[in-house]
Amino acid sequence: MPERRSPTLRRRRLSAELRQLRASAGMTLEQVAERLEFSTAKLRFIENAQWVRPNIGDVRALLDVYGVKDARQHEELLTLAREGRQRGWWQPHSKMLSETYTTYIGLEAEASTLLTYQPLVIPGLLQTEDYARALVENPHDEVSDQVTSDRVAVRMQRQQILTGPSPLSLWAVIDEAAIRRPVGGPEVIHGQLERLAEAARMPSVTLQLIPFSIGAHPGVGRGPFTILQFPDDADRDAAYVDNFAGELYIEEAAEVERFHGAFRHLVGAALSPAATMTFIAEELAST
Repeated sequence: MPERRSPTLRRRRLSAELRQLRASAGMTLEQVAERLEFSTAKLRFIENAQWVRPNIGDVRALLDVYGVKDARQHEELLTLAREGRQRGWWQPHSKMLSETYTTYIGLEAEASTLLTYQPLVIPGLLQTEDYARALVENPHDEVSDQVTSDRVAVRMQRQQILTGPSPLSLWAVIDEAAIRRPVGGPEVIHGQLERLAEAARMPSVTLQLIPFSIGAHPGVGRGPFTILQFPDDADRDAAYVDNFAGELYIEEAAEVERFHGAFRHLVGAALSPAATMTFIAEELAST
């Protein structure tokens, strides 16, 4: 099972702490850069958690400039830097994953709750291997069979966070179109529906479906999105959007709250979890 402690989350928390320390010290990026002979671009890189492996020496220098004298706080921040240098289970696959998606996987690995809306396909955490492969295989993409297999393997490994002693709490709202689309053919879809029925019975999973009969609903015209919540209040919620225009990772509180509001409206428009299970059972019986 993948490690639930994520170096990505450690780097994110460290960057937030360093931003706050600079603000408390009343210093601008330019002032800190001049003091340490850093470039302002490097400091922005650090404060936006874009470093792959935090440089311990840079962190020590920043803590000195910000006047961090408390030994406990000093060591906690250096510990975050050390843990942020570790490699996540997904690291061997990083060359064939986008930087934004890699960041998402790293945060998902330690999230406590994940809220997702998927209007066209089954959420990745609930996909069968056959369904995932049918989605990943694209005759228009010039990728090798090995890359396809690696992408499917990453998706399957991600799903392990739904099981174990401290499983992720997943709340997924899907449109009926997601189960009607014949991805991979009838046999693959039947297996996928069985997987959904099984997942809907898991204590850590809440599944709701918006049927065509609802007509226009708050998700019409809106693409898929995911909200990540974390067990520590120090780690702010984040949102992730993946569409034709590209992947977008959002942290700004007001923007994330907009996604929370949209998700609440979608939940209100969808069938209840019990009615969703009945809907899927009836669909299974007809396939």
